[in-house]
Amino acid sequence: MLVALLLMIGAGAGTGWSWWHQHQTQLPPGIASGNGRLEADEIDIDTKFAGRIAKLFVDEGDMVAAGQVVAMMDTRDLQASLQKSQALVSQAQRALDEARATLVQQQTQVTLAQQELDRTSALVPKGFATVELLDQRRQQMNAAVAAQNAATHKVAEAQHALDAATHDVELYRVNILDNTLVAPTDGRIQYRVANVGEVLASGGKVFTMLDTSYVYTDIYLPTADAGRVRLGSDARIVLDAYPAHVIPAKVVFIASQAQFTPKTVETKDERDKLMFRIRVRIDPERLLGRAELVRSGLPGMAYLRTDPSMAWPPKLHASAPP
Repeated sequence: MLVALLLMIGAGAGTGWSWWHQHQTQLPPGIASGNGRLEADEIDIDTKFAGRIAKLFVDEGDMVAAGQVVAMMDTRDLQASLQKSQALVSQAQRALDEARATLVQQQTQVTLAQQELDRTSALVPKGFATVELLDQRRQQMNAAVAAQNAATHKVAEAQHALDAATHDVELYRVNILDNTLVAPTDGRIQYRVANVGEVLASGGKVFTMLDTSYVYTDIYLPTADAGRVRLGSDARIVLDAYPAHVIPAKVVFIASQAQFTPKTVETKDERDKLMFRIRVRIDPERLLGRAELVRSGLPGMAYLRTDPSMAWPPKLHASAPP
């Protein structure tokens, strides 16, 4: 009898706790929820050109700022090509200077030939110069003009050669800069894929970093709930690791097509339902200065307001930033 009485008391207590737990976790109408994981966008830091890694300045777990140098490739071959192009620029500049000097000289010859032609033209009617001399002056004038035109073309060619050499210099400088790998945004280095001395192909991955300014949770909701969610709707994220900290967020994506729930939903009944993927993003302003607190992969729950007029229950009031 005593054993039976204890079993009855235990069963009653278990049923009571189950009822209380369900009552406490039950959400009011107008609020939907789903489980997911805290995620941050991954960004690969790759090489633009094939080459050897010369230096690495960060490692896994390090926080980096936008524009921070994280690695350098070996650019000795590009440096040599740059010096060669710079020498060609100097050579092209000298050729341009010579062409311009020649043009000035030819312009002087044209002026002299024109003056002689004018004087001879004035003397022929008076009998002080022959027609033959006048013809010679015209030929000299034509030759001087032709030489001036040729000198003008030489200046243009020299200018084009200088421009081409200058563009080569700029190209090599850009390529050298592109071999200095920088972080595209603030975040944390998640993986180091290559080591110093390794030769990578074009597009070879060196680091993978997390963009800590774009932190979100993807959840899956059934059609009845997903149909009432709107872009920009208020949301809350509660992580299992910090159950007392409620993070405000916004709905930034709603899938246009239904899909099966992910494997993290364990019951067959749930897996058989078609669900819509919804992304809930934490306000970037809230993440400023708190990038080190972002832990990608932490499981938790996301709560969405499907009815804008519904007030958040006390347990889902937004917490003050840590």
